[in-house]
Amino acid sequence: MNAAERALGVDVATKIASVVNLFRNEFPDAKADLKPWRNDPDTREWMDPDSIDIGFHLPGWSPRFQSRSMLVQIRFFTDPLEEAQRFIGIETAGFNHEGEAWRLSTIAQWQLVGNYEPAKDVRDRLQRFSEKAFELFS
Repeated sequence: MNAAERALGVDVATKIASVVNLFRNEFPDAKADLKPWRNDPDTREWMDPDSIDIGFHLPGWSPRFQSRSMLVQIRFFTDPLEEAQRFIGIETAGFNHEGEAWRLSTIAQWQLVGNYEPAKDVRDRLQRFSEKAFELFS
């Protein structure tokens, strides 16, 4: 779900702003987008109501990133018995003209996978961002 729609309280809004700052510390050229999902029925069908989604756009396609845009999804699990959300991890995906180029997930083994992989220094900065953002929500 769009981060702008999830920022209903001070605590969540502060954490979203912190994630944006953490990402921008690693990737200063990236422009944050708190509404990466369009508000139409087809797009809404694919949105996860248990996530906070933030888009980041580079000035152009980057061979070092193997992408032009990245989507950070802060994932939660809603326990139906307790009716409470629990943080489970962060997924960051890079997108190029063919769609998703790569994905880094903290939910499984913290591996970067995909048909296109960014340069090693970019992977290291993505890992560092993921670790700091993970700590923020843990």
